[in-house]
Amino acid sequence: MSIPAETAVEQLLTHLSEGGLRVVDLTNKLSAETPTLRLPEPYANLVDFSLEQVSAFDDAGPLWRHHNIHTGEHIGTHLDAPRHWISNRDGADTAQLPVGRLIGPAHVLDVSARVAEDPDFLLEIEDIRAWEAEHGPLRAGGWLLVRSGWERYAQDRDAFLNTTDGVSHTPGISAAAARWLAQETPIAGYGVETVGIDAGNGFALDPPMPAHHFLLGADKYGVTSLQNLGTLPASGALVVVCPLPIVGGTGSPARVLAIASSTVEGQS
Repeated sequence: MSIPAETAVEQLLTHLSEGGLRVVDLTNKLSAETPTLRLPEPYANLVDFSLEQVSAFDDAGPLWRHHNIHTGEHIGTHLDAPRHWISNRDGADTAQLPVGRLIGPAHVLDVSARVAEDPDFLLEIEDIRAWEAEHGPLRAGGWLLVRSGWERYAQDRDAFLNTTDGVSHTPGISAAAARWLAQETPIAGYGVETVGIDAGNGFALDPPMPAHHFLLGADKYGVTSLQNLGTLPASGALVVVCPLPIVGGTGSPARVLAIASSTVEGQS
C-alpha cells in the first residue's frame, strides 16, 4: 500500500528537522581559483568565474553591497544540457529541462582505489553491472555518480587537470559504457568528480568524448566537479541538481545536494 503524497512529504520534513535525514552538499566552491577546463589551441576557452563589485555601502549603494558575476556556463560544479554537444545540437537548453528529471535516486559507484593506481582509468560496462549485481538495477530517473577520489584535487588547478605534454590524465568512461548508459539504462544523468564528464584524454576515444556524445545525444544530462560522494551510501540517497534556467544555455553552474539517512555510513 503506497503512502499518500501529503504523508510522505510530512515524513520527509520530520526526518529532516529531527536529524533522521541529512543534507549533503556535493558542490565545489565557486571562485576565481576554481579549476576549470583548458582546451588546447586553436580552441577557445570560457572565462573563469569572477566577481565585479558594483557597490559596497558607498555612494553607489549606501545600504547594500552587490556584484556582477562573470562566468562561463561550464565552470566549477555544472550541468551539461543536451544542446551542449553536436550529437544533440538542437536539444533542450537549461531553461527547458524538465525539473522532475533534476531530482532522483543517487547511485554511487566507487572506483577510487582503481583511479589511485591509474589516473586514466575508464569505467566499463562490467563495472556498472557489478554494482547492479550488489545494489540492484539503475532506477528510472536516477543519477549514476562516479566516485573517483578526484575531489581531493578540487582546489589545486594543476593537480585537478593533471596535464602532461598537453594531455590531461583524469578518469572517465569508455565509449562502450557511455553508449550502454545512454541507450540501455533509464537514468536521467551521470555525475563525476572531475572537470568534465569525459576522461581527460577523451578526445582520443571513438567517438571523441563519448560521454558527451552518447549521453547528451540521448537527452540525458551530465554534472561535474562533485564533492563528498564518499559520504553517501551506494544506494538509498536522493540527489537534487539545480542549474540556472538560462534561455539558450548549453549548461550552467549548479548547486548539487543529496539527501541521505543519518544512520547510513558512506563509502569513505
